[in-house]
Amino acid sequence: MITVPMNAAASFLPTVPPRPEQSSLAALAERLHGRIMLGGTLPPGVAEQYRHLAARLHQAGQGSSARIVMVASAMPGEGKTLTATNIALTLSESYKRRVIVIDADLRRPSMHEVFGLPNSYGVNDLLMGNAAPPAFEISPRLSVIPAGRPNPDPLGGLTSPRFEALLKAASREYDWVIVDTPPVGLLTDANLMLRLVDAVVMVVAANKVGYKDLQRAADALGRERIIGVVLNRAPIAPFGKAYGYDVYYGGYAPRGETP
Repeated sequence: MITVPMNAAASFLPTVPPRPEQSSLAALAERLHGRIMLGGTLPPGVAEQYRHLAARLHQAGQGSSARIVMVASAMPGEGKTLTATNIALTLSESYKRRVIVIDADLRRPSMHEVFGLPNSYGVNDLLMGNAAPPAFEISPRLSVIPAGRPNPDPLGGLTSPRFEALLKAASREYDWVIVDTPPVGLLTDANLMLRLVDAVVMVVAANKVGYKDLQRAADALGRERIIGVVLNRAPIAPFGKAYGYDVYYGGYAPRGETP
């Protein structure tokens, strides 16, 4: 159970295992066959680059207190939610770390759809002053907190002590906290969360976002915070020739298709 200090003291509901027909690693692998780091169905080059990114995060976590990671993009539709999912799966399955995914895309949440979870109650409800949401246990090392029903104006909640308390509580109970956020180029939501996270993974869809938009997004996020960049949806090249250095920090980013 995670304790989140609020006006007095409030606590997370106990971790809730979803019903088997909702979500489990097996159900997830079947539903998203070929798109996630389960079952060996991702293209080998793409899977290897997720492992590189997870290794980079693992090393950063070993050398510092970097444990809360925001996954962001400049524009919608660049693949940040699936990227956040694959980072969480790699850290929990390959590195055996305890990971929690928090859907902080509060206006257009989608993490519940990825994991097959109910979305009637979540982060939005906490930020509006209600009890803390349940963390759904997908596996013994992976849990997910949905966003809850969409909120067209979540800015007040994001600037309240409740969201900060949620992240701090999660970081005490889990090795890694992965936060899925709205696009930086369209909304201010992710910018309000920046002071609360330790590092940023930026997702860039090839041939979708202009260079100036990427520059603005990187500046808004803070280039010194960007620990890695995922180049997404680029044409597939043969394995062994599919890699290039990422835009900012010399880690590897895949040039193969990441669905």
